[in-house]
Amino acid sequence: MKILVTGGAGFIGSAVVRQAIRDGHQVVNVDALTYAACLANLDPIANAPGYSFEKADICDAGEMARIFAEHQPDAVMHLAAESHVDRSIDGPQAFLQTNVMGTFTLLQAARTYWDIAGRPNGFRFHHVSTDEVYGTLGADGRFSETTPYAPNSPYSASKASSDHLVRAWGETYDLPFVITNCSNNYGPYHFPEKLIPVVILNALAGKDIPVYGKGENVRDWLYVEDHADALLTVLQSGQNSRTYNVGGENEARNIDIVRMICGLLDELRPKAAQYEDQITFVADRPGHDLRYAIDPTRIREELGWRPSVTLEQGLRKTVEWYLANEDWWRPLQRIAEERRGTGA
Repeated sequence: MKILVTGGAGFIGSAVVRQAIRDGHQVVNVDALTYAACLANLDPIANAPGYSFEKADICDAGEMARIFAEHQPDAVMHLAAESHVDRSIDGPQAFLQTNVMGTFTLLQAARTYWDIAGRPNGFRFHHVSTDEVYGTLGADGRFSETTPYAPNSPYSASKASSDHLVRAWGETYDLPFVITNCSNNYGPYHFPEKLIPVVILNALAGKDIPVYGKGENVRDWLYVEDHADALLTVLQSGQNSRTYNVGGENEARNIDIVRMICGLLDELRPKAAQYEDQITFVADRPGHDLRYAIDPTRIREELGWRPSVTLEQGLRKTVEWYLANEDWWRPLQRIAEERRGTGA
């Protein structure tokens, strides 16, 4: 297949691009190269014969039309998005612009291209979203594909809006689509503004390791390379007009994740004091969802997909990667510290 991937220089997008190229697909990577994008994420496949890059903003209708006409993709995997909850609280407009209007612009370009091409049966628009659109859970229960939407942050509201746009373009214009909603991702190449890389890098720098509230918030952690594999599975084998929830089957409290990382650093980069001594509890952010958990029954039973990496394995791989790749994260850490939202 020739796959047009938006946001392919980002964390999850670059994992998808690397996996797709390894699987023998052609990839057109469309990325505006905003602050969280990094072309170095793609160094392992940058010179592959099936890979091409287009620096373009998904909100630019003219550029999207040109790229579709020039490259004639067999499918779209739409991952380009603003995704940092704290920054969405501080500045929601950018999230509405990229996640809502950008998705609208891309849908229009895809629909026009599909119509001009004679509506080929194999074409598909795969929209990649988040479990945060479902809101929050209590101590029990899990999100299924039929869970009502109840987003609680500007970020999750913008992603919920984009999900609805994709579904509407499918129902109104017959555009073939699939949607995936994933749990929290982690792994190599994660931009250093999210929890796990912040913990690793603050610990190494001897800084406070900030934990919101008491760290009781629970997330289902999905190793990013497992997620990329799931996304390509859905793209190729999922049923049209269907949503698939993708989870890691690895629920853990934030404080437990932080302590596990500190324990790994004690082992892999020991120092006189324990890293856990740097943990500092800070004021919780507004609208902080208590718990997310994915019910992965549909993707498991229909497509035979399950995650292959346990939380313990994935965290060790991640910590080892950051220890070995300071040249990658050092310049990005400065950018992240300048832009990190306060959530206050």
